[in-house]
Amino acid sequence: MRWKNAPAVMPGSVRDVDGFANRSREHLDWLRVRGFSEETIETRERYLTYFAVWCADRSLSRPNEITKPILERHQRWLYYYRSEDGRPLSFQSQHHRLSALKVFFRWLARENFILSNPASELELPKVGKRLPKSVLTPREIEAVLAGSDVKTPLGIRDRAMMETFYSSGMRRGELLRLKLYDLDQERGSITIRQGKGNKDRVVPIGERALAWLAKYLDEVRPTLVCEPDEGTIFLTARGAEFLRENLTTLIAGYVERSGIGKKGSCHLFRHAMATAMLENGADIRFIQALLGHSRIETTQIYTEVSIKKLKEIHSATHPARMTKTRSAAPSDPAPGIENLLTTLTEEELEETTDHQP
Repeated sequence: MRWKNAPAVMPGSVRDVDGFANRSREHLDWLRVRGFSEETIETRERYLTYFAVWCADRSLSRPNEITKPILERHQRWLYYYRSEDGRPLSFQSQHHRLSALKVFFRWLARENFILSNPASELELPKVGKRLPKSVLTPREIEAVLAGSDVKTPLGIRDRAMMETFYSSGMRRGELLRLKLYDLDQERGSITIRQGKGNKDRVVPIGERALAWLAKYLDEVRPTLVCEPDEGTIFLTARGAEFLRENLTTLIAGYVERSGIGKKGSCHLFRHAMATAMLENGADIRFIQALLGHSRIETTQIYTEVSIKKLKEIHSATHPARMTKTRSAAPSDPAPGIENLLTTLTEEELEETTDHQP
């Protein structure tokens, strides 16, 4: 089952008080009043549009016409859906779309726009624990950073953006919202305002990133800015704020041209920073604060990616390696094993030796 992208405009007219267009608009206004971010609201609007288009194709134009069997039929449709290149929707994408519908219909029922909530018993698909597709090593990150032509003004700007991503671990939207007053060069910190969950946080930024930021702010930004200057740090060649999609395309181009053989964009720097800091001994709760995660479980995904310590233990204790080393000198202990083992804590040693054959 294939389907082209939904149109940007919700089908139907807002003049139909009970129609999808009007009720969706009211629902999104309700989300704004309660402090939801514009990114969340844009995503919810897109998902509601997808659903309204699906309903319009089946001659359903109002939320009060939707029943539980119709929602279950839509859930099955999402499962069998295929994009134009034949790819299915991930369970995570299905979960997000259906979650938006559950919130929408719960709000309709609470506001008495519908008699009952047809989505109240809708079971969402299970979302597995997934690791990041690509985690760049420090050497690969340096290859991406080196791709910017720092002899040009826009190359300096792009280098400053990528250095800021890598040093601070901030999200794409957080970087786009940075203002001049958010940067404290003396303390070496950046204030991230209205991050995920509308939470502010202050994060450190390294000396190298600060140096590139200073170069950009002194030499490049004054040539890009247009009056009135609203103080946004990173500007396009026309002096406007970046659109999220444009920034994604820009950074993805640098990743592709670097020749590292991996794909991705802005979030690659966030993953690389967190993984590298964990491998170098940073406490996971510091990483949690740096990334702005509200739950430690979200940050723990990077412990699954961080392989350096696990590889040390594997090399020190796996029977295959020990046998290979001893075969060269049967009477001598495996060289280097004692040194490796002394780097482990008593708890780690106890855990590894308990599982020896």
